[in-house]
Amino acid sequence: MPPPATPPDPGSGAGATPALGPTSAPAPSTQTDSRARIVGVDVARGLAIFGMLVAHAIPRPNDTELLVDGRSSILFATLAGVSLGLMTGAARPTGRGIRSDRIVSVVLRAIFIFLIGIVLSSFDSDVAVILDYYGIMFLLLTPVLFFPRWALAALGVGLIALAPILGAGQGDVNTSRDTVAYFVDYYFLNGYYPILIWLPFLLAGLIAARSGLTRPRTRALMIGVGAFFALAGYGAAAVLPGISAEAHSGSTAEVLGSGGLAIAIIGALLWLTAPERASLGRAARGALWPIAAAGSMALTVYTLQIVALIGFVAVREGNDPSVPAIVDYPGVPLLVGMVLASLLFASLWRVFFGKGPLERMLAAATRRPRTP
Repeated sequence: MPPPATPPDPGSGAGATPALGPTSAPAPSTQTDSRARIVGVDVARGLAIFGMLVAHAIPRPNDTELLVDGRSSILFATLAGVSLGLMTGAARPTGRGIRSDRIVSVVLRAIFIFLIGIVLSSFDSDVAVILDYYGIMFLLLTPVLFFPRWALAALGVGLIALAPILGAGQGDVNTSRDTVAYFVDYYFLNGYYPILIWLPFLLAGLIAARSGLTRPRTRALMIGVGAFFALAGYGAAAVLPGISAEAHSGSTAEVLGSGGLAIAIIGALLWLTAPERASLGRAARGALWPIAAAGSMALTVYTLQIVALIGFVAVREGNDPSVPAIVDYPGVPLLVGMVLASLLFASLWRVFFGKGPLERMLAAATRRPRTP
């Protein structure tokens, strides 16, 4: 059995990032391995991190779409909404008297994440960095964090209907426009993660957190409803002419299919790692512990992966073309090495230090001083 991690303090940002908030629930009977973390959420976040790494590092000689393409980042986005819900009270939202503190914390986190994303994006990694998009989406969700679930659902449906009308989806960004128009075009309409398309994923995660992730009924609904929408989206693309669910297409079929799959995966992992699974749950939590460790410090692991890829691009472009590279980027040896290094680093750090290094910085930067 792996040693317990240091429990995050209530104001921390552990395990949340890009999903960026503590994965603790207010109820005392949470399904955790260290008194404060929901294991299924950490495992899902870890899988999303490594899925994105696979998407980045596997060569595409014929532009073949992999299972992880698009779906890993959508899972990551959905978990960002889950974390926002957990850090604002989960199924029992934070009381009105102290909501302003939580909102200020979310705003500060959003700025912190946005700045990290801008810095990483300024270097060539051959990767579309997602953190700056996340920061903006966090800011946009602050006014609705405490809306009832039906209102959040209505907002998500409205965005799904509105985005195609506005032409949102991955496309060519018009660089000849003025600064404001370029910003709107890049982040909201035609960037790699257009916000009008991606906000519904965060809203779905927020609704799930507000429904109580430790409740068996919530897990069952997540699996069932998620599977229904996944089948609806991908099924429509399979049988209807002119309908596509291609990764990063921004189509309604992709949003429903990949979003439903993300919710179903989170629900299934919550079910598998729940305490009521007894020996099965203990075995699953033990076997998946290294992945959960990476998921508990997702901001750190994601950032280190991008930094490593920046280094590989620099080495590749600086090499003499006549000298074969030791490790090609992209390439399977690089992928295997980075996955193993990430798992080893996250596991050892969690055993000895608990909260990830960037998560510690995030918590320190966003913790408001207490009044005497």
